[in-house]
Amino acid sequence: MDIKSLVKLTSRAWSLNILAALHEGVPGRQAPLLAATCAGRTSFSASLDHLIKMGLLEKNPGHGHPLRPEFRLTPSGALAAETASRITTAVPNDTQFALLRRSWTVPVLALTQTPRRFSEIRSGLVPITDRALSKSLHQLEDIEWLKRDIDVSRRVPHPTYRAVNTGIEVTRAVALAI
Repeated sequence: MDIKSLVKLTSRAWSLNILAALHEGVPGRQAPLLAATCAGRTSFSASLDHLIKMGLLEKNPGHGHPLRPEFRLTPSGALAAETASRITTAVPNDTQFALLRRSWTVPVLALTQTPRRFSEIRSGLVPITDRALSKSLHQLEDIEWLKRDIDVSRRVPHPTYRAVNTGIEVTRAVALAI
């Protein structure tokens, strides 16, 4: 999975959770998936539609009621679901897991396996704004998933960011798919 696909996948809050639940064997109907993810109906529905548009999920023909269809993973969805499962199991803490549902958390961590400058991260995530990247970096620093080091050996000191602790586990889970 390339970084653009990862950005697109994580742009909806519950996409990773839905894929991980399907990978772990939760039935593909809305009620069991909704219960497994603990999502709200509106955001769950938006994430489900997003996954269908990405081509990762499809309605299972011949199964389910027209108003309550059953969904299944497509071949590319099965690969994405395996990655999503690895990412979600890397973060067992429920309070920290909420950060994974934010749009830029996983893509930022994917790019910080090695130390990177702010501008390198921004160029790797083309649609991100400076404000969104700065906010994501601060949030990840606050929960100690990211470490900020300042290089003072040059005339103009500059910070570099790298994943640590749980952040490196998420990075490794993503790196297996890239």
